[in-house]
Formats: sequence, structure tokens, C-alpha cells
Amino acid sequence: MSPSFDFTLTFAISETLGVDEMEERLFEAGCDDAIIGFGQKGRFALNFTREAESAEVAILSALRNVKAALPHAGLVEAAPDLVGVSDLAGILGFSRQNMRKLIQTHFASFPLPLHDGTSAIWHLADVLAWFSEKQKRAIKQELMGVAQVTMGVNLTRETDRVDRRLLAQLRAIA
Repeated sequence: MSPSFDFTLTFAISETLGVDEMEERLFEAGCDDAIIGFGQKGRFALNFTREAESAEVAILSALRNVKAALPHAGLVEAAPDLVGVSDLAGILGFSRQNMRKLIQTHFASFPLPLHDGTSAIWHLADVLAWFSEKQKRAIKQELMGVAQVTMGVNLTRETDRVDRRLLAQLRAIA
């Protein structure tokens, strides 16, 4: 039996399909292992629990299934990836206060956030790797795999938006 991977894919869609038609298309395309949710107009999310040989296979197959069902749907985000202190505390089983204290205590080695304002945001994969390597905490392989792949999916989506000339210059500097 293959391991099970939990992740969420959020999409934007401009088509005016009915909920029943969208659900039917997604089910027929292989998304029968997902719960669909509709939030704001033009958005929907699929919460998957997918069995596969790896997180990469699970997430990429889900993305292919959704694209087959709804070719014009645009990926908004793959999760879990971008997390704040409260998210991290929940995932790791800490209180928010303990999580904040841990970050402050290990300021020099804790992963740098993507955004460091009133609410800092990190890539979950970076924080899980830090916990595994620096704190010697056991991290479920499935969670680590999902966090790494969702980070890759989101970064690829964003990188596609960067001007190629600028991207080449930035890579040369780094």
C-alpha cells in the first residue's frame, strides 16, 4: 500500500460552470480523492488525500487531473507551503507563544522568512528541515515531501512571472 499525502490546491476559474458540473468533471478526471470547497467567487480549493509512491507523484498527478477537467483553471497556490507563526505552531504541536519563543531563541539559525513584517511568513519546507537538522525532531516523511513539492510548485509559478532578462542577471549575481 502506498503512503497517503495530504495537500490543498487552490485555483481561480473564470468559466461560469455550475458547482455540480465542476464536481462531475473533477470526479471524472480522477479527483475523487479530494474534497472541493468554494470560497470567494471565481475560486475553488481541492483538499486531497492521495495515495502515491511520493509527494511529487501525488501532487503532480492531482495538478494534471484538475487541468484535464478544467483546462482554464489557474493555479493560485499549493499548500501547505507559506506559513506564519500560528500555522507552524499548529503543524508542530506547539503553542503560538512557544513557537515565537523558539524562533527568537534560535534567531541566528532559524530560517529567514520570506516576509518579515507584523506577520512573518516562511516556507514550511525550510522550517521542517531546520527542525529535523537543528532540533533533531522527527518530521513525518510525507509532510516533508508535501512541503518540499508545494514550495517548488509555488516558486515555479512565481518564477514564470519574472522577466527572463532580469532573472538571468539575478542568477549571475547570486
